[in-house]
Amino acid sequence: MSNEVSIFIMDVSNSSKENIGNELSEYLEQLKNSIAEWTQNVGVTKVRHRAGDELVVVSSGYASAYTLAFYISRIWKFTDHKPYFGLSFGNIQEDLSTINIETWIHPLMKQARNANDYLKNQQNRLLFRFSLPRLSDKQGFTVFCEQFETLINTSLNLKQVQINEQTEMQSLVCSLYLMLGQQNKVSKYLERTTATISHHMKQGKTQVILHAFYDIVKVLDSLNTQDNYRLTDKLQTTIRNNVINDINDFFPKERIL
Repeated sequence: MSNEVSIFIMDVSNSSKENIGNELSEYLEQLKNSIAEWTQNVGVTKVRHRAGDELVVVSSGYASAYTLAFYISRIWKFTDHKPYFGLSFGNIQEDLSTINIETWIHPLMKQARNANDYLKNQQNRLLFRFSLPRLSDKQGFTVFCEQFETLINTSLNLKQVQINEQTEMQSLVCSLYLMLGQQNKVSKYLERTTATISHHMKQGKTQVILHAFYDIVKVLDSLNTQDNYRLTDKLQTTIRNNVINDINDFFPKERIL
């Protein structure tokens, strides 16, 4: 029986510059532990911190890796050293719970690496890129995998333009709204009026950016044939609850401009 999984390989931009190696490595170790906590009761997820500045995740369901990657990008604290994610998804014959991702060789892992390498070679680096395997035995969505890959990456490219145009405050408001879900809660946390928060959301295109994320997740979930779409909703709820419980750590007051 095949199992539906998704993968990301994450690297960090400019990680060799400045003297942040140890701090960054410690942060990634903490992030690895956070991912393990977020996913412990949501399907099966394998996560490894490798090569100093690299995280590798393999998770149940087609949308899980992208969901994790997006939330990580919104809580990331090193603004001058942003993460970037090479992603893939598809089916494996192995039981995910038995896989050692340190030594695992699979076309999906290769595609995630290819996507990561593509981003690594970009001058103006994007946050996310998908690469899907070209299978000879095509069935289901894999019949149109090249077209599907193009459409997802085009959507991600357009979303990246909007993310890049956000000011620091607009980005912070967007991230907090993703976690808290209500303008008045963001307003209370930032000690700003709801009108001010509404203005930052509008100018920063918060709704457009988040709806693009939700739509991509919805499409990926729709491809699942094993009811894994329920995992994504549970995963997002779990991440939000964990972040909210430690919100001062993820969004410390000194980030408020």
